[in-house]
Amino acid sequence: MPIICRSPSCDKANRSSIRSFRGPGLEKGLETLARVKETLGVPVLTDVHEPHQAAVAAQLADALQLPAFLSRQTDLVTALAATGIPIQIKKAQFLAPEDLRHVVAKFEEAGNQELLLCERGTCFGYHNLVVDMLSFGILRRQGYPVVFDLSHSLQLPGAGGDRAGGRSPALMAMGRAGISQGLAGLFLEAHPDPDQALCDGPCALPLQQLEPFLQQLKSLDELVKSLPAPEMN
Repeated sequence: MPIICRSPSCDKANRSSIRSFRGPGLEKGLETLARVKETLGVPVLTDVHEPHQAAVAAQLADALQLPAFLSRQTDLVTALAATGIPIQIKKAQFLAPEDLRHVVAKFEEAGNQELLLCERGTCFGYHNLVVDMLSFGILRRQGYPVVFDLSHSLQLPGAGGDRAGGRSPALMAMGRAGISQGLAGLFLEAHPDPDQALCDGPCALPLQQLEPFLQQLKSLDELVKSLPAPEMN
């Protein structure tokens, strides 16, 4: 699995409440991302929410992310495609996995085929998301690497009143289940003290647990990929 470091979003525009923490803003967020990239020596990814942000963020980031809620926004898609760098497409919570092909087609027609497809759960009634393990195979048939957004799949949207709730105790079990599907990458959030996190704390792994968890997943990933590949119908 590739390791891509993601800073908090520079300016997260789709928060539950007008009082919710949005991030430090594009300029300061990119400065933080630059320090992370220089210090750790790893590729970095961040998302953008408006078309004019794409070219600016692409000057620093190695990959950009199309947010799930905005994945059908054609102007944002074409702006991201125009950067020419890899794009991670988050599957919207309201989309069936096969319907992501329309978003993929927009990128391809805009001239960018450096794509990653990211499963992040599907709306199941109110305040709940579920992950259909069959989704990974459906996404893979579209011809691009598939990533699992583990943390956000465990969100309980709006369950915290003016913020999302989450199910972090299920994070490790869900991570192992996802890795069994032969993923290209895993996307998760960790925090030194999730209870004090400004956002997504209920879905975050305590930072001290991150390294042993990744080691465990790496071993499982190697085992899964040593097995014969399943037939794709």
